[in-house]
Amino acid sequence: MDLLTIFLFVVGIGLLIYGADIMVSGASSLALAVGISPLVIGLTVVAFGTSAPELAVSVQSAMNGAPDIALGNVVGSNIANILLILGLSACIAPLIVAPQILRFDVPLMIGVSFLVYVLALNGTLGFFEGLVLFLGIVTYTVWLIVQSLRDPNDAFSSDDIPAKSYPWYINVLMVIGGLLLLAVGGNWIVEGATAFARMFGVSELVIGLTIVAVGTSLPEVAVSIMASLRGERDIAVGNVIGSNIFNILSVLGITAMVAPAGIPVSLDAIGFDIPVMILVALIAVPVLYTGREIARWEGGLFLLLYVMYIGTLLLEGFNSTFLDTYIMMASGFVALVTVALVGLMIHDLYTRRTHPSSPSSG
Repeated sequence: MDLLTIFLFVVGIGLLIYGADIMVSGASSLALAVGISPLVIGLTVVAFGTSAPELAVSVQSAMNGAPDIALGNVVGSNIANILLILGLSACIAPLIVAPQILRFDVPLMIGVSFLVYVLALNGTLGFFEGLVLFLGIVTYTVWLIVQSLRDPNDAFSSDDIPAKSYPWYINVLMVIGGLLLLAVGGNWIVEGATAFARMFGVSELVIGLTIVAVGTSLPEVAVSIMASLRGERDIAVGNVIGSNIFNILSVLGITAMVAPAGIPVSLDAIGFDIPVMILVALIAVPVLYTGREIARWEGGLFLLLYVMYIGTLLLEGFNSTFLDTYIMMASGFVALVTVALVGLMIHDLYTRRTHPSSPSSG
């Protein structure tokens, strides 16, 4: 791999982040100018913008004949969103979990994760499977709009909408420019990721699950960490859970629909990576329910689990003889952690039911 490829890969990540930002700003300003409410903009344009990097990379990967990067990008991003992003954010400050997220969004995230696994069992996410996922994001968005109109307290704040106002032609240029930057950045990332895979002798799936996934999740990292630093501790959790839902339904759905041969799903993805994504979503449940917050020690636990997951991928990628032993040890640790977290959740729910005025543990 030459230095130019590495340089373009890094620049590509920057183009994705900047392109998504100016595209959302321009589209939001245009929508406001034609009378679309900030609520609808927040639920559609802004939400889509946070998933735009994943979408750009996944579509480019599928069109360029690297479907493993497309799938690994989404699966890896969803794992990183919970373990890495929520872990880092919670270490900065304990995160508050809104009741709305517990009632609907978390179960939906788990449900669509299982749905992807079922749809992928035939070895391909084709046009039909992509259409099912895409219809899911349309239904989810409509439901969010209806619910928010019924309860204004759940609406997006005006802080989600860009404050600056530009002439309409500037906004149009921002949208077009943002889309072009997403396309160029996504192409450079795919080319760089493919070169990384060849250089290190690992699969494109592993590169997609690690380097590409973290790179395209940088907007979520920035939003969640800044929310924690500013004391807006409820935004971080909602940002991550919502991003995971959009990644599965929107990114995988659109990519599967536009890819010429769909997205082939390898046996490794079906047997390990997608089940890990589901497991991470399930492990998040007791953490989110206990005390209705993510405590600092729970954030540290998430980070440890993410390091263990990356360790598994690296050992697998380099065909290490220690892999089986490592997986056995890691599986035992995860099982103990899961039992402990479920026990804490049951204790917390029992305490809340028997002593409603008692403070919850976290």
